[in-house]
Amino acid sequence: MDLSRELSDEEICDLIGSVVSREVRENPMTIRQRANLERAIFNSLRKLDVLQELVDDKEITEIMVNGPDKIFYEKNGKIYEFKGHFSSEEKLEDVIQQIVGRHNRVVNQASPIVDTRLSDGSRVNIVLNPISIGGSAISIRKFPDDPMSMEKLIEIDSVSDEAAQFLQILTRAKYSIFISGGTGSGKTTFLNALSQYIPDDERIITIEDSAELQLLGAKNIVKLETRNANTEGVMPITIRDLIKTALRMRPDRIIVGECRGAEALDMLSAMNTGHDGALSTGHANSPLDAITRISVMAKMSGEDLPLEAIFQQIASGIDIIVQLGRLRDKSRRVLEIAEIDGFVDGQICINTLYKFEETGCESDGRIVGKLAKKGNLHHTDKLIAAGIDI
Repeated sequence: MDLSRELSDEEICDLIGSVVSREVRENPMTIRQRANLERAIFNSLRKLDVLQELVDDKEITEIMVNGPDKIFYEKNGKIYEFKGHFSSEEKLEDVIQQIVGRHNRVVNQASPIVDTRLSDGSRVNIVLNPISIGGSAISIRKFPDDPMSMEKLIEIDSVSDEAAQFLQILTRAKYSIFISGGTGSGKTTFLNALSQYIPDDERIITIEDSAELQLLGAKNIVKLETRNANTEGVMPITIRDLIKTALRMRPDRIIVGECRGAEALDMLSAMNTGHDGALSTGHANSPLDAITRISVMAKMSGEDLPLEAIFQQIASGIDIIVQLGRLRDKSRRVLEIAEIDGFVDGQICINTLYKFEETGCESDGRIVGKLAKKGNLHHTDKLIAAGIDI
């Protein structure tokens, strides 16, 4: 290879073809074997080595690398072990550096954990050896080329048509909605689907650790992404910094991809300073747990705020909590939609509007149930302001 210049993919393919042609003369192989060999060599040089086959498979939703010899993937809700493996820990580390380098991220022994993304938007988390005992670990969360719409979620029974129409009305009326759920419950997918209800004349600012949101139909949109510090003196840009900046960018909507730290306080502050219609996600097991989690994260800011003041911020800033979950049949469902109904006697009141009720199982093990209506919306002031009759 001529290392004095950057070779194009076509030149690399031609070079691989000529080398393999010479190899075939001494070691005959079928056309399929030759094609597989050429593809494997090209992926090793220009792509993600053995992972490229999994990345290219549209049906795979998660890729998990546990060191160079153990690779697993999720397909149709089930986990399988991949037959391929990296040739060495050094090759795995080369692929890791290739992934992080594309988006100006840094991962090394001084900073062994990093979040980034692939060129197709897939979310990537990396933990280096020896923090990850047994070899460096990569977790890749893939997203479909066509973002999941609310109509598709209704079609696969993730949410009922009635609940979807209700959420459409609330989104249009600028109710602030927090999407809660466990890992892999579909929070980002649901946030993407919910964004299709935002009027297209509104200016949207998205804030994420690594940009992965695929908002449907958004025209006037600015995507902000955090930045890590590096050894060259580049200062970090945190979600807290981006939220403060977003407030100066004339936003109609602020969307924080995921709250998992001190930025929760800044998000609450934004919601309580006239920026209605905010959307965000976070990890929690129920709407009540979500409130507790948000309050704990807000305390991480270091601000000397009493818990009661934080609860009041939550009660006045967040209007609706949508709880998602994965059931035992691996399906992702909306389990509850709840309204934050005010702050009384030191406690936040919750008004459950919809709740999933299981009614049985089909022969193939799929859970049958419905998202039953449990109550009516109490705070209708934003509906009235938006001129919407629910």
